[in-house]
Amino acid sequence: MDTSYPRDERPSPKRGPPPAPRDHLLWAIFNTLYMNFCCLGFVALAFAVKARDRKVSGDVEAARHFSSKARCYNALATAGSVVLPLLLGALIVTGVIHLSKLAHESVGFFTYQFSGSDDEDQ
Repeated sequence: MDTSYPRDERPSPKRGPPPAPRDHLLWAIFNTLYMNFCCLGFVALAFAVKARDRKVSGDVEAARHFSSKARCYNALATAGSVVLPLLLGALIVTGVIHLSKLAHESVGFFTYQFSGSDDEDQ
């Protein structure tokens, strides 16, 4: 007699076919039109269309594979189009700050007054 844990007496739910994979087509269209970083949006669009074609034809495994590739390229395109401008903006801001400090320090160098004692001339 096994009393280690209480058993679930409910019948197990019937498992149907796995759900069809998402094709990420709208995300790929958005990346292609608005954020086409290094043509990754276009590559994502190609894989999304392939995923949709395979899903319509009934090849779920190939559709899942192409859907995964489309998701990956969409994520790369979105990250590249969002992160790189932010990084470029941060570099420009830090460069301007550095140049302004350098210019402020050099003003003192160029406005140096040669006022000293005249002991050296005599």
